[in-house]
Amino acid sequence: MATKLIISLDSSTTAVKAIAWDATGRAVAEGRATYPMLQPDPTWYEQDADQWWQGACAALRQCVGQIDLHQVAALGITHQRESFVPVDPMGRPIRNGILWLDERSRAQVKTLEERFGRAALHQLTGKPPAMTPSLFKLAWLIEHEPDVVKRAHKFLDVHAFLVYQLTGAFRTSTACADPMGLVDMANQCWAADLIQALGLRLDQFAECVPPGAMIGAISQQAAAATGLPSGLPVVAGAGDGQCAGLGANVTGPGRAYLNLGTAVVSGAFSTTYVADRAFRTLNAPIAGAYFLETVLKGGVFTVGWFVEKFAQDLRALASEQSGSAEVQLERMAAKVPPGALGLMLVPYWNNVMNPYWDPAASGITIGWTGAHGREHFYRAILEGVAFEQRLVGDAMMQAIGQPFTEYVVMGGGSRSDLWLQIIADVTGVAVVRSTTTEATCLGAAILAATAIGWYSDINQAADQMTGISDRFTPNPAMQAIYSRLYTEVYQPLFPTLQPLINRLTELTHGVV
Repeated sequence: MATKLIISLDSSTTAVKAIAWDATGRAVAEGRATYPMLQPDPTWYEQDADQWWQGACAALRQCVGQIDLHQVAALGITHQRESFVPVDPMGRPIRNGILWLDERSRAQVKTLEERFGRAALHQLTGKPPAMTPSLFKLAWLIEHEPDVVKRAHKFLDVHAFLVYQLTGAFRTSTACADPMGLVDMANQCWAADLIQALGLRLDQFAECVPPGAMIGAISQQAAAATGLPSGLPVVAGAGDGQCAGLGANVTGPGRAYLNLGTAVVSGAFSTTYVADRAFRTLNAPIAGAYFLETVLKGGVFTVGWFVEKFAQDLRALASEQSGSAEVQLERMAAKVPPGALGLMLVPYWNNVMNPYWDPAASGITIGWTGAHGREHFYRAILEGVAFEQRLVGDAMMQAIGQPFTEYVVMGGGSRSDLWLQIIADVTGVAVVRSTTTEATCLGAAILAATAIGWYSDINQAADQMTGISDRFTPNPAMQAIYSRLYTEVYQPLFPTLQPLINRLTELTHGVV
């Protein structure tokens, strides 16, 4: 086993990476490729699905070119969730794939809510009606592109599309399919009645297997395209968020994952199915279990937006000595006291999913005075994301009936010591860094390592292949300050202003 390797493939929104891992979770080789997003309309996001496959081939060839092929024992896959593509019987796309961040289905969300009932859809699928799940984009296709729907042999999530290209089988895992919003979560199968009520056929969707199951083997055609050995086992994966949780070793109660990426994604483990507006419920990578997951779409995105719009001069001055614009801003923000001199921010820069599920929402900043500069605004962003994490984290802990002992943090934002300390102080939960920056890929590798027998079960595999480093514990004095700010101001702020924000969106939507 010591000389054997697992390759995991992560097909994300703008790039694909292939990483080879040893049995200790050490990355030994890597390949990457990028592909563009297409935007045929300001709120539409699509991709040429063939580029998912071409990118995967390029990344895999780069990766296997650095290692001995005889060492490779299996391939695991993870992917961007909710994105899907309709294909013909040969697996060829018949239109562009529609991505998870696409917002064309606003009207369909309302229509299906009224038709099936908001609470009933939520209880069935684990996800409150919103524009993210594939369900509502499929309803848009039925209404606007009926010929595509009629011609579609299958509607494939990204994992299913890649599995077909690699093995020739139309298969996916329940943990890859369920973000589409078409899975009966309590019974772990496609929601046949919902699919048929939409006017679609159950056979238009891939066969589902549990995550971690053997889903096929590399075909000779795929071997020639990727450089992988023909016959190599392919292991069913999970969506990128769930795999990141596994890569953070969240395999039981008491620990939650927190991915400070473009979107901030956090989640906790549950052995029972529970649905609540405070989160969305997903199949965990461990078959039969669940992740309660929260998503803040304006996470590191908001930091990047601020740097791009208001700190280009710092970016121009960035050097090895001074650091990036973000590093320079962090140094300035570290000198600002908690509460940013009365400046508070609600980070709904890309509307809000949980707990309000409001596509008309937008960001809020209150408390401006002439004393404020960009260092105060930058700290307010970091604090706003932390306040939001307390909001959703408290709800998850209440749902599972157990407090978290720690957040395992990953993603680009996890490099910020200041931010991690603020999160610990605001939430009252210790924050620890994951030792890998590629937790998503590592999660897929853990699934594959367990499937081929490297470890007795997935818990042992996660223990052996993951690690944590720096620990940030709540400072009692800071925690007391932040607790009052949270309960007395942040928590009621958006609900108080929500009717006015919704009306503002109505009055200005579509105005040039």
